[in-house]
Amino acid sequence: MASELKIKPDYIQKSIPFKHTWAGFGNIDQMRWMARKDCLDQLKEGHKNLGIRHIRAVGMFDDDLYVIGRDPKNFNAQNTATRYNWQYIDYIFDELLDIGIAPMFTTTFTPRSLASGDQSVFDTQLNVTLPKSFKEWEDLILATLNHMLQRYGKERMKDWYYEVWNEPNLNAFFAGSMEDFFQLWQSTWNVIKKIDADFKIGGPSTARAEWIPEFLDFAEKNNCMPDYLIGHIYNNDSENAALSPFSGPQDDKINKSPNFIGGVIRGVKEIAKERNFKGEIHWNEWGRSWFPYDPQRETANEAAFIVKTMAEVSHHADYFAYWCFSDIYNQLGYGAETFHGNYGMTNLQGLKKPSYFAHQLLSKLGAYRLTVSNQDSKLENAIVTNDDGQLSILIYSFDPDFEPGNQSQILKVEVSLPENWNESNYNIELYRVSQENNNIVTTWQKNGSPDYINYEERKLWKERNVLEGDTKNYQVRKHENENILEFEMLKPGIVLAQITPGNQL
Repeated sequence: MASELKIKPDYIQKSIPFKHTWAGFGNIDQMRWMARKDCLDQLKEGHKNLGIRHIRAVGMFDDDLYVIGRDPKNFNAQNTATRYNWQYIDYIFDELLDIGIAPMFTTTFTPRSLASGDQSVFDTQLNVTLPKSFKEWEDLILATLNHMLQRYGKERMKDWYYEVWNEPNLNAFFAGSMEDFFQLWQSTWNVIKKIDADFKIGGPSTARAEWIPEFLDFAEKNNCMPDYLIGHIYNNDSENAALSPFSGPQDDKINKSPNFIGGVIRGVKEIAKERNFKGEIHWNEWGRSWFPYDPQRETANEAAFIVKTMAEVSHHADYFAYWCFSDIYNQLGYGAETFHGNYGMTNLQGLKKPSYFAHQLLSKLGAYRLTVSNQDSKLENAIVTNDDGQLSILIYSFDPDFEPGNQSQILKVEVSLPENWNESNYNIELYRVSQENNNIVTTWQKNGSPDYINYEERKLWKERNVLEGDTKNYQVRKHENENILEFEMLKPGIVLAQITPGNQL
């Protein structure tokens, strides 16, 4: 039996500004991947379709980028001195800027020649130990920034964001204590601000948004305040530790609740307000699950979770960067299958998953949001915007008990339209993301779930893997004094109904 969802926007009350905080930032696993043409091609599409203007990746000082290394002209000599070399980074930064994306200057991790130990993270060679000498560390950052100033100029670099380390509260990413990280933060902050006080430096980039009160206390005491706060959060983070700041019902302070992530985001916002922090807040890693393998991440339910979360908390920060943009990724093994439950919104061949289309539909919303009332459900609702007569209704239906392979259910949707609405003067188009609609993973499964798609399939699937709308499967009926838009959707999933004046479609 089909369930029902009634959406009733408030067309009388004044709309409020609606900032697209999910649109500006993207994540790539490691910086070295952005030397690959396929990764850059995916980012080029992401810039066009999703509005990515900044990109973040760890590993700028990874040995694979040769920032410190041997000089080949000394190939026949023993124990020769190393020298700086920014050719690899320059190529990546140049390519990003050519696309229209600003690179993020991330001081991660420690080159082996400067490291105090040999601990690396996951299956990579990224060294996560402290520098053995803060003087050498500062010299590296200073030299790198001066090199970039010569190539890119101060005005361009003022638009970039600067980040100190990644998840220092996790031993896998930082072989030190909280106090060690604070010392590293102050050292790095001093060097960057020495170059230009207007360069925007952020931290603490902690998993589960931990350490933020302590971090702000240290920064204030030592005159090294961040220009913006950075937190990371996944809805199942509390499975490891429930140490995150939290604001909301206690029933949601568990990873079994689909609302845990919102409580943490609101909790950080309250900490910032209590301490009169005026800078930006960035969630430059977030998602439903941090598990490296999670097939649900490649379903329409993930798309619904993304829209649900942004519907509830997008106004509580300045940027949200979903982890991650691409399956070009190898923290715990490089994927061998076409779709393998990885983090990316795009797969290895650049095929766009439901999570990608969720971001694309969010980006089609307008800049002014209307209040919505419906049956009191946190799992099914809508974001409604109205800009210059264009009405956009993005409906989501999220199922916290969903498992890949479950049968989709039918949801009958009714949307109240404005009183003066006249069907003859408007065009309506519906964009569905479900198990059956705009879902390349379903296409792959129907073709036998091949580990490797052949050359012809790759080309054909990429051509068809574009967001498609529907101008037929709906009706508008009159009920008393209301005009009602009616259609069916599959749940879990999302639907964007765009209602445009005139013949603009």
